[in-house]
Amino acid sequence: MRQSQLGDKECLNRLVEMARERLRVYVYRLVLDEESTQDIVQESMLEMYKILGKLKKVEMFWSWLYGIALNKVHRHFRDQRHYRQRPESGYGSGQPGEQEGIEKVLGRELKQIVSTAMRQLKTEYRAILTMRCYDEMSYSEIAASMGCSEFAAKMLFVRAKRSLQRQLSRRGLGKGALLTALVLFGKMTAPSEAAAAKVAVTAGSLKAGAGACAAVMASSKAVILPLAAAGVVGVGAIVATSGPEGSTAAPATKEVSISQTATVATEAKKTIDEYWYYYPSKSEGAVMMRLMEGGRCAVRQNESGNYYFNKRDNNIYIENYRPWNEDLSVWRLPTDSLKMREFITQIEGRGYETAYVPAKWDGLLVIAKRDTEGKGGQLKTTYQYNVLDEEYFRYNQPTIAKIIDNRDAMHKRGWTYFRVSGQVDGKEVTGSGRIPFVYAAREQHRPWIRVHIGGEEFIDKGFSGFGRPWMGLHTIDIVRRDAAEKEIPFESSLRGGKSKGQVILTKGNYKGIYIIDMEKDVVERIIYSGEKEGEVVFDYLQEIGDVTSEFAAPRGRSRGFSLCDF
Repeated sequence: MRQSQLGDKECLNRLVEMARERLRVYVYRLVLDEESTQDIVQESMLEMYKILGKLKKVEMFWSWLYGIALNKVHRHFRDQRHYRQRPESGYGSGQPGEQEGIEKVLGRELKQIVSTAMRQLKTEYRAILTMRCYDEMSYSEIAASMGCSEFAAKMLFVRAKRSLQRQLSRRGLGKGALLTALVLFGKMTAPSEAAAAKVAVTAGSLKAGAGACAAVMASSKAVILPLAAAGVVGVGAIVATSGPEGSTAAPATKEVSISQTATVATEAKKTIDEYWYYYPSKSEGAVMMRLMEGGRCAVRQNESGNYYFNKRDNNIYIENYRPWNEDLSVWRLPTDSLKMREFITQIEGRGYETAYVPAKWDGLLVIAKRDTEGKGGQLKTTYQYNVLDEEYFRYNQPTIAKIIDNRDAMHKRGWTYFRVSGQVDGKEVTGSGRIPFVYAAREQHRPWIRVHIGGEEFIDKGFSGFGRPWMGLHTIDIVRRDAAEKEIPFESSLRGGKSKGQVILTKGNYKGIYIIDMEKDVVERIIYSGEKEGEVVFDYLQEIGDVTSEFAAPRGRSRGFSLCDF
């Protein structure tokens, strides 16, 4: 370092080679993509060249260099937030962590669990786990790298461990699996098989001190606050009488029911007296629901499935579909904007029954209760920020309940590819895409659709105007809510013995008719009439087999088209 700062080219070359290799492993563990890793390392090395002479404490070189790289990583995610590409299959072949020798030793299923769990962590969490567990940096060095106090670094490390433990627990691994998972991740992302063999994470490296643990626990306590304070605090539990954004809502006397189809079918409407809405990430906008009936959990969603409890036979059924309202009213959320609320009210002629709740933080939980056991009265909304993790949201199934999995192959897998074919205005329409069905699959198998209309190509990575079941609502509701955001009027109906849903969007002289398979929870086809004539059909693959170039994820940005009005 000292000789490099003085201009010794040989020392500088040795320093660059050493730094490049170590930085490559560090950055890859944060971005989990080889191409992005190369770009960020190159940018970081150029930055190092420029300001190397300004580093006064040479013993802080690694903290300093990691800080440069971390800033580059943050900028990378800001630039690519909506468009970044993920490896197609975990830490896939060709990545620095995928070694043939390791592949023979480690179980594919365990690797997949650890891969998925690590991907769910915040970048800062992966960064501090990497520095502490694999690079064996002290908390003072980590603090210098991350620009915070040593105590703050310890608290961040505790939060990172807890977050990883939660992700592992959601996928069936107990509390004792944390150390094993960290070792496995280190081996998977090592630069060589020899380096992988040396990876070891000690129990001592996982300690952060009782003070940091206590501080993290204290910051998770609930604080009861008046409604007026809701806009200026991030932690709290607030209870408010229903009514959209301060307006007065009529007493809720109408029964609210859920769809009961397939094996859970019943024609009788069921009153739901509690609606639980859990938002794991505000940026994703996804919601998980838990619907309570008479103190029992009738419907529950988590990141990997949809569960329906049938009290008649005491069975729990796992289905392809998300719940929808039996009367075909649009499923509304407490986080809906005033604009959307008003438009849906105009279409349906009924007001909202819950207060507006802004989704400003991750981990938001909203509990909407019906008074007097569902016999009438106003709803109340309780919402809490950063107080409850998803463990509280979970429902402990009865020990005697039998679980019956009715999902088809693609829903059990959690995602699939699909093909697009048809014709619009005399132009041939072809295309392909990928769709995740559950929240847990959306990171590794991100959605995209590529459509060719005539000679023009369109790419959408947000599925606007299309079903997004991983977001937590049924396709029929997502299509109508997309239309409501664009203020496009719609009509809804069921057909084919309630197995098919139909949504007609009308915009001037143009109509788009969505035919939806209610039990598979997907758009089956779209019929266009009026100014544009044609039909587009979607074919979802139950078995994917060998992936061909037809299903290669598109590069670059979306072209900005929407299926609900193209």
